[in-house]
Amino acid sequence: MARVSGFRLGIYVFKDAEIVDFAAPHGVFSVARRFDPELEAFLIADAMRPVQTQAGFTVLPNYSFADQPAMDAFLVPGGFGTRQELNNRRLHEFIRSLPPTCLLTSVCTGSWVYGKMGLLDGLPATNRKEPDRVEMNPPGMVPIDRLKQIAPACVISRARVVDAGRIITAGGITSGMEMGFHLLRRAGYDDNFISEVARVMEYSRAFELYRDDVELAKPVAEVRS
Repeated sequence: MARVSGFRLGIYVFKDAEIVDFAAPHGVFSVARRFDPELEAFLIADAMRPVQTQAGFTVLPNYSFADQPAMDAFLVPGGFGTRQELNNRRLHEFIRSLPPTCLLTSVCTGSWVYGKMGLLDGLPATNRKEPDRVEMNPPGMVPIDRLKQIAPACVISRARVVDAGRIITAGGITSGMEMGFHLLRRAGYDDNFISEVARVMEYSRAFELYRDDVELAKPVAEVRS
């Protein structure tokens, strides 16, 4: 796969987004920039104002939807706030406005959003498999089971990362690390480059453990035509 020069990852942040869901892929790109400064990751919100994510952690987005920043991949994290994002028309309109060359990615319950939009129909996707105490009690459901409820036509996968071409989903909270590494692959970086990023992050053992826990629904297409 040809290297995508200046690959840009836009990460959506919203009220009560799970911190690790968006911080982990951002962190992978942050370290990868030490080897290729043209890589970029940034935060997007529906407006240019501080966003209070999970546990009161507040971030300032780099762009708003109105800015329409150019990017090669857009990522929706999970978290308690995802339940509100399921019906966020501004988010749905923004996603639909993205060019077909832009990858649509998610971590954890972020895939619910794509499911709600009908974008996962006929495609494999994954979600978080381990519930917390609230979700284990009625009327809660295990997140991956709720994905099937939200998107009945989706093919549920238990892989850590599922690459269905344009749409890429990752499983539980910490799978944002693997999403970051996989997006480097989709940007055309080889295993030596990615392994070195993992080494610097002192994540080599986990990287080797999860390296092959990826379901490819079809041959990976070029990120840009």
